[in-house]
Amino acid sequence: MGIGEALTKVFAQAGASVVMLSRDATRAEAARARVGFPDRTVALSCDVRNSEEVDRVLALTLHHFKRVDVWINNAGHGLLDSVSQMEMSACHDMFATNFFGAVSAMQAVIPVMRQQGSGTIINISSVAGHLPLPFHAAYSATKFALNAIGKAAGVELKKDGIHVLTVCPGYVRTAFGENAVQGRELKRVRPGSVRGVSAERVARASLRGYLKQKQEVVVPWTMHVPIKIYQLFPAVVEWAMGRMAG
Repeated sequence: MGIGEALTKVFAQAGASVVMLSRDATRAEAARARVGFPDRTVALSCDVRNSEEVDRVLALTLHHFKRVDVWINNAGHGLLDSVSQMEMSACHDMFATNFFGAVSAMQAVIPVMRQQGSGTIINISSVAGHLPLPFHAAYSATKFALNAIGKAAGVELKKDGIHVLTVCPGYVRTAFGENAVQGRELKRVRPGSVRGVSAERVARASLRGYLKQKQEVVVPWTMHVPIKIYQLFPAVVEWAMGRMAG
């Protein structure tokens, strides 16, 4: 759904064979039907929190297509709560999917790509991995961690011909908010005038970033501005976010 389905469509349109993964095989199959390209798409069930399931779908992919040129880590959900009020179990669960699931998948696919002598890992992160969002702090923390591990892995794996791309979308028009875990202290930090970009735009930017072998893609490009301001003048951005929280 959302960005994952859009990524499948743009990569399939570009000629790729795509394996779609979801915890719910029925939903993955429904997305596959919407995407089209039935001869070049496969839908499988997989919970990235379980490394054995990741190993299983990777083995099935290699059996079916013989190689993995691109692995995209896109699974994730949000947690809307303050640091003081959030349930630690909810925080652990989110890290299990957003961060540890991605790292586990990287560890599974890296040996395959090393053997091939090439490959690209794409981690779908967030602008929240550059700007710590109040009342989304734990979600931001998962994305800061994903940014760090992806960029460090990119340096480690360059000698093996493996590229790592980190994609950082800003606000995206998906069901992300509705699917986020709702905590006790619900406040959103978002300008009312911001509509967000489409999942298709994020997918197209990801494909371009892959083709150009970029290390990071921020979409929309205008989000480079608050990221840079935060790096230089964090107090200004924190003041603005404090004003918007509500």
